[in-house]
Amino acid sequence: MAEEGKADAQLFQLLTNLLQEVEALTNQEEIELRSKIEALGLEVTKVPSKSTPQLDELEIARELDKLSAKLDDVDEMISSAIAADPQVQSLLSGTADVWMPVITATADERCKFTGSIGDDTTEVKDKEAVANSR
Repeated sequence: MAEEGKADAQLFQLLTNLLQEVEALTNQEEIELRSKIEALGLEVTKVPSKSTPQLDELEIARELDKLSAKLDDVDEMISSAIAADPQVQSLLSGTADVWMPVITATADERCKFTGSIGDDTTEVKDKEAVANSR
């Protein structure tokens, strides 16, 4: 569970760093997007109460609908940011190899990620190993 929290923290740190880069490139503060990223981060890290009752299938379906709606909201925010600013699209496209695996991974897969944000040494070492094997 601690590993999952670490992966989530890394994802939200990456999103925050990307937002800072967008703000630096556009010279505009993205207050609304920053607050939405922070709110989503808080929502993801919420610890459920220990006295969670057993949910029946209908309640599970309702909860899944709520989560799906939240994901739709995030998709809408990203889509509108991309449509509004070509630099956002360029930045997201250029860094997709970093954030897409985290978003699409299962919780177990995210726990296995070993690189940290801003740590390019793993990538450099991997490239050197490939180059030396030739």
